[in-house]
Amino acid sequence: MSKVALVTGGNRGIGRGITEALLREGWRVSIMATRPAPSDVLADLATLGEVRYTQGSVADLGDHARYVEETLADWGRIDALVNNAGVAPSQRDDLLDATPDSYDRVMAINLRGPYFLTQKVANVMIAQGPPAEGEITGTIVNVSSISADTVSTNRGEYCLSKAGVGMATQLWAVRLAPEGILVYEVRPGVIATDMTAGVTEKYDAFFASGAVPMPRWGRPSDVGGAVAQLTAGRMPYSTGDVITVGGGMQIKTL
Repeated sequence: MSKVALVTGGNRGIGRGITEALLREGWRVSIMATRPAPSDVLADLATLGEVRYTQGSVADLGDHARYVEETLADWGRIDALVNNAGVAPSQRDDLLDATPDSYDRVMAINLRGPYFLTQKVANVMIAQGPPAEGEITGTIVNVSSISADTVSTNRGEYCLSKAGVGMATQLWAVRLAPEGILVYEVRPGVIATDMTAGVTEKYDAFFASGAVPMPRWGRPSDVGGAVAQLTAGRMPYSTGDVITVGGGMQIKTL
């Protein structure tokens, strides 16, 4: 029987890259996203494997419950959770001008939502039964960003939310290790998506300057490949690790 993965925001951008990678590896993928079910996207994804869709927001704990319940009703189990859904600030405001409303929106979606969805899904995984020694019960992957430790003073709330995801990864890794659940963090660099479309010139110049060892934009499939590796169960004695998908951007050079 194919394993089941939840991928929030799995219908577009980085999330779609993750969904496609998992489907190619034989996973069944349950997506939750805020938009009405995109029939064209789902039809394309269905050519790769089994996929289902729940309309809802990661910021809404009630939607969490419905997402999990609908997935279990259709497929009976959950083997992986990929906390991918996230937002940037609606406006890139200087720290001195940033608003509480923007801060609360970003934190609710990027940090609070994944924290409590992880709690719900981890309890489902635990209830599915204890692992045999050396085996895993499930895998949780948090998609954060290089902004977890790279400062952008015109989107402070985003950086804080991703730094928080980093600590949440460590917390859940420690708590869930005895349960056989592995927890990882993937930090994408500059990836070509809707979120970065408005700053193309900035990052084109950034790559041209030689600031990144691999001088190109990242692709959603680059992140999808990393997630597929982490959920494959090939590292049963590793947890809490951070994988950067940014062309070597994290390497300090002179």
